[in-house]
Amino acid sequence: MNKGYLSFILHAHLPFVRHPEYERFMEEDWLFEALSETYLPLLRMLNNLSAEGIPYKLTLSISPTLSAMLTDELLTTRYVKHLERLIELGEKEVVRVENDPEFLDLATMYLSLFRQNMEDFVDLYRKNILWGFRNLEKEGHIEIITTASTHAFLPLYTEFPQSMEAQIQSAVISHGRNFGKKPKGFWLPEMGYSPGIDQYLKANNIKYFFAAAHGIILADTKPQYGVFAPLKLPSGTFAFGRDFNAADAVWSSETGYPSDPVYREFYRDIGYDLPLDYIKPYIYEPDIRVNTGYKYYAVTGETDKVVYNRSKALKRVDEHAEHFIEQRVKQMKKLEEVPELDPLFVVPFDAELFGHWWFEGVDWLESVIRKVHRAGSPITTITPEYYLKNEFPLQTGTPSFSSWGNKGYAEVWLDGKNDWIYRHIHKAIERMAELVHRFPEESGLKLRVLNQAAREVLLSMSSDWPFIMKTGTTVPYAEKRIREHIHNFNYIYDNLCRNTVDTAWLTVVEKKNNIFPDMDYRIFGKKSTGK
Repeated sequence: MNKGYLSFILHAHLPFVRHPEYERFMEEDWLFEALSETYLPLLRMLNNLSAEGIPYKLTLSISPTLSAMLTDELLTTRYVKHLERLIELGEKEVVRVENDPEFLDLATMYLSLFRQNMEDFVDLYRKNILWGFRNLEKEGHIEIITTASTHAFLPLYTEFPQSMEAQIQSAVISHGRNFGKKPKGFWLPEMGYSPGIDQYLKANNIKYFFAAAHGIILADTKPQYGVFAPLKLPSGTFAFGRDFNAADAVWSSETGYPSDPVYREFYRDIGYDLPLDYIKPYIYEPDIRVNTGYKYYAVTGETDKVVYNRSKALKRVDEHAEHFIEQRVKQMKKLEEVPELDPLFVVPFDAELFGHWWFEGVDWLESVIRKVHRAGSPITTITPEYYLKNEFPLQTGTPSFSSWGNKGYAEVWLDGKNDWIYRHIHKAIERMAELVHRFPEESGLKLRVLNQAAREVLLSMSSDWPFIMKTGTTVPYAEKRIREHIHNFNYIYDNLCRNTVDTAWLTVVEKKNNIFPDMDYRIFGKKSTGK
């Protein structure tokens, strides 16, 4: 049997949410929950593997918006306060359930988790976990790549080359500032690809990206190796195809591993279960209940829930890790008829699936890595960059328009619930290019306001807001964010048309939307380097 390669791609991304005008802001919890349940546990797991000398390789995409929040003093300080509240709640919980051994074990587990998070975040990483990931990259265990600067769904902007260039180039600059090197790989937001996007990536020295399975299968040239080897595009970039079977085993909400009844239930939380008087200090005013992270029940069934049993869950983790590897070995046997092929299984996921949505996900990932690196295993982990260094057979062709969204194309980000946003965003892009033409070499106050205009346009392009509008979660907030960024840009544009700058207003907006400190507004004036 040939050798097999397993490439885990974890995409860590959250939209830029930062509200200094409030003492606490509920949507900032998206970041705090991801830190507590995904990023810090993931770092602990990867460092443990490294300390044991296990030669794993993994690819991690960290979005510029997430990087900005993870290095923001306001947000990191607020996260520490968030942890303090959860530790206080955990101490109360240990007392409340002290006479119930099942609940006491879980309360103690969560309290220990949050205390460990506090120690790691404050003492080990000095409130900047990017250094933890950067050190793992230096050790050769992970490769950190980037994505579009504000996670725009790029196929909807191909008619606006300046915006494509701005999204990609500002992401590369941000990555260099945070990680000290240029990225070689690129996560296309929502895995959205249309022919020509690779030209922009190539112009910014991006070597490879990822595409949905049907994007590879329906390429302009039939791929003889399917998704089990990358496509080499005429631009010189490489497209790695998602192995649907491998990814679906983890991703599917109906048949994937996380749906197993032994695992912990995500939606059942004491923030909703316990009396308001008890839980009020840990939720939002006036009486807005939220997840606290203290969850005591297993998935079980739709109505009847049993108490979560951690030991049983970890045993199932081991079984599912073994099953995952067995299925890849079966795939390898089926591919033996192509003797020159050492199959590559590319399995990309949102990083937040592991630990946050699927509580046992980090444990499962660790178990898989340990098992594929045991003696005699026909599979090993690899990164795309390392794969390309080997002389494996390469296919040629250009993927078709595709995404990993529902039905495989653009429906999630462009339908009747969210299509109204694009006429405003597209107009803002056109006007931003106009401003660059009118003010090609500004300094001082005008430079500040033009740079802020560029930030507002980029922030309006985030794919997160139309996604939320489509799925129906926190829709008012998503709509508010789009309207805010478009309003901010138009206010700047109108003032510049009158040759004025509202300095007081600008200072407030700069302090709130302070992303991309090295922004150069001229990025929107560049002609297409992709055509």
